[in-house]
Amino acid sequence: MIDVVIVGAGPNGLMLACELALSGVHPVVLERHATPTGEPRANGLVGQVVRLLDRRGLYARLSGESTPPTPQPAFTFGAFPLDLTMLAENPHYVLGVPQAQLEAGLAVRAAELGVDLRRGHEVVDLRQGPDGVEVHLADGTQLTSRFVVGADGGRSAVRRLAGIGFPGVTNDRSISRTATVTVPASSLDPETGGLRVPGLGVVTPFQHTRTARGLIAWAPFPGRPAILSTTEWPDTPANDETPMSLAEFRASVARVLGTDIPLGAPDGPGLLRRLTGQNTRIAARYRAGRVLLVGDAAHVHPAMGGPGLNLGLQDAVNLGWKLAATVRGWAPQGLLDTYDSERRPVAERVVMSTQAQSALIGPGDEITGLRELFAELLRKPEVTGHVAALMSGADIRYPADPADPADPLAGRCAPDVVVHTDHGVTRLAELTRTARPLLLDSTGAYAGIAAPWRDRVDVVTGPLEGTTAAALLIRPDCFIAWSAGDAATLRASLTHHFGLAR
Repeated sequence: MIDVVIVGAGPNGLMLACELALSGVHPVVLERHATPTGEPRANGLVGQVVRLLDRRGLYARLSGESTPPTPQPAFTFGAFPLDLTMLAENPHYVLGVPQAQLEAGLAVRAAELGVDLRRGHEVVDLRQGPDGVEVHLADGTQLTSRFVVGADGGRSAVRRLAGIGFPGVTNDRSISRTATVTVPASSLDPETGGLRVPGLGVVTPFQHTRTARGLIAWAPFPGRPAILSTTEWPDTPANDETPMSLAEFRASVARVLGTDIPLGAPDGPGLLRRLTGQNTRIAARYRAGRVLLVGDAAHVHPAMGGPGLNLGLQDAVNLGWKLAATVRGWAPQGLLDTYDSERRPVAERVVMSTQAQSALIGPGDEITGLRELFAELLRKPEVTGHVAALMSGADIRYPADPADPADPLAGRCAPDVVVHTDHGVTRLAELTRTARPLLLDSTGAYAGIAAPWRDRVDVVTGPLEGTTAAALLIRPDCFIAWSAGDAATLRASLTHHFGLAR
């Protein structure tokens, strides 16, 4: 019997496969497409997930940089520029790699870890039993797995076959158009790379610019074709049966900006895409027996602020260690159910954020008045800090350990601690690449307490830099389970998160 079948070889499915493999579980990934589609989707990663990739050794691979990620000095919220330099602690990270490159990098890593990736296999039915799930494929073959995870997107077949509802709201009020384009050098601002627009000024790159007629975003990515996007709220919806042409896109840009700008097609293959409306939904449950959902299969929302991969990849890492512990037999009772209880509130906050941003970019004088008020608020560091934490996911706090509910650090993402060991100075990101639970002990007083869990918890001793805590127990997803207290609360936390000692 297969340990876990993952349906979908997008970033979330591949990340989950890597997490399971690191934890000693052997997943099979089924992908209905015979080859990677290469379809342009997300243009990068935004938020705390960038730090998470660093903590799995993937940031350097994807970015080509040898140094750790650093926070970005600016971002955007609802077409407002966010000045993040005013923050004492900036939580916002960006990794500008397109989704196709991310998928390719994760596929390579999955192969290194021995993941069985099978392309050209479409799931058409699931039948759950007391000990496993029968997975029926379109070619008539059948697999049996202890668990099945749907990572197959917003139109998830796994979600439908498992009988999981997908409540939410769909509307067709807006039309978004995106295209890869070329523009003459005379239309570019030499200092910023922004678009020069007569009568409007410069459209700042990698920001959303709202006009009285719509929204526009200009993304001149280095080394690849620039992407231009518009959003409008027309009186009548577009005909989605007709493919979008470059002429239609030029007309949309002219309407939003109030003037024509010279746009040409890219030198090679390009993107011309039209999307009508917005879809905001969260699965009624993330688990139905032995079937679970991650990423877009569990939630869909507007793309404002680019939170999709930040949310989905952290779903995968949260689920990975809990599912592996269940398969391997050391999971404490109810651990797998905490995947839903921890990640659903995060999805709900992302939905709130994207809906708020969608409202702020809308047309009308009332929205303009609201934006004037928001602009005043965002000049306050405490407001910008709150928004930055929301967008990056730095404000996530999972429920604290019942053994010590007053623990001030439990449930929060671990800081970038540095440990001074006998073998030298080591970053936390270098200690978490195995995806194992980790106890950092600055005094040596706690290492012996964790010794009975040595088969699943690593212990590193040495002075800690970057935290005031004398010791930290860190979950595989890099969230803190416990910070230094007495021996009894550490034993209770080890048992609560990682099962009975052997």
